[in-house]
Amino acid sequence: MPDRRAGADRRAQRPRPLAALTRGPYDGSTMSVPTLDLVGTPFEFGVAHGRAFRAAIRAYAEERVALAGGAAWTGRELSRREVLALAEACVEPHRAYAPDLMTELEGMAEAADVSLAELIVVGGFTDFIDTVAGANRAGGARLETRALDDCTAFLVPGSRMADGAAAFGQTWDMHESSTEHVVLLRGRPKGAPAFLAFTTAGSLAMIGMNETGLSVGINNLMSADGRVGVTWPFVVREMLKAEDLAGALAALERAPLAGGHNYLVLDATGAGANVEAMPTARHVTPLADSAVVHTNHNLHDDTRAVERPREPASQADSEARLADAARLLDRHALTVGDLQAVTAHEANICHRGEAPRFVGTCGGVVTRPAGREMWAVRGLPSEGSYQRFAFEDVPA
Repeated sequence: MPDRRAGADRRAQRPRPLAALTRGPYDGSTMSVPTLDLVGTPFEFGVAHGRAFRAAIRAYAEERVALAGGAAWTGRELSRREVLALAEACVEPHRAYAPDLMTELEGMAEAADVSLAELIVVGGFTDFIDTVAGANRAGGARLETRALDDCTAFLVPGSRMADGAAAFGQTWDMHESSTEHVVLLRGRPKGAPAFLAFTTAGSLAMIGMNETGLSVGINNLMSADGRVGVTWPFVVREMLKAEDLAGALAALERAPLAGGHNYLVLDATGAGANVEAMPTARHVTPLADSAVVHTNHNLHDDTRAVERPREPASQADSEARLADAARLLDRHALTVGDLQAVTAHEANICHRGEAPRFVGTCGGVVTRPAGREMWAVRGLPSEGSYQRFAFEDVPA
């Protein structure tokens, strides 16, 4: 395949180099969001991504595969071989769900010199943890309750916005070393809308918007019914092929999910929905006249029935963030700046990590689908400035 690699060489636009994965806390400083332009075939998308972030992807893979095998995460120790065997079992479900995205992952794997199994762990780590926990549960092992998530996300109807246009926003929280791997992908796939995806090196998408205005965000959930299946970055990218809310929800509905995530969806008409999506249960809440806010615990009986219990401190934190965001958004004439300020609210929503886990706010995103506009910040929103991204900058 030398011709494909040569084409990718010409097209890859490399951001400034990222630091190696750190083991301690991130210092909290914000930086501009590196961008990577993706054009050509799905394989060329993957090659450009893998070459631009080769060192980061390899380091991230090493750490996340090790974490996935740790008892602190899933209830029992697994060897690297056992972790990768379970991830390898997830390859075919991903391929069946979105063949073009698997081709993209193959290009990334070749360029970064890692396996497809490792990339499934890198990109879909929190879902994959649910898969491991589900396998442990089937074998009678204790389910661990530890969590590595503090995301706060919301949909705001047009009736609450000063300009009448509905909007979406969220923080993205993870181990603070992940901040160094944040990147914005700008892609123009053949036969699908161009997209902007806020993500990390090695992951196809975490949060995104396409050129029709369709926006997708997420919160992690902890499922007890994890299984071999499709991880959430594939689902987000597949949803970004849709042109409206109905199409995005259909893409989510047909996904055989590996683990639990909450998905927030909003289109250019202002139609939106929040979906608590577990492997075996889902609950849809349509956007109506008030903001819909979600954090990291399930809110409905049907999805709570298959939720892994959270540690008391983690549950309390998720509930406090939910209440804070709901209070801050319970007013009219909101602006995009107001939504950015919600993500920067330091009482609970935007925070630095603390030992021993160093889970903190690694970035934030706000979108205005009617205007096809996205704003993103890398690092703590309380200390940085949001950058505006629009589709006139996506390469043809």
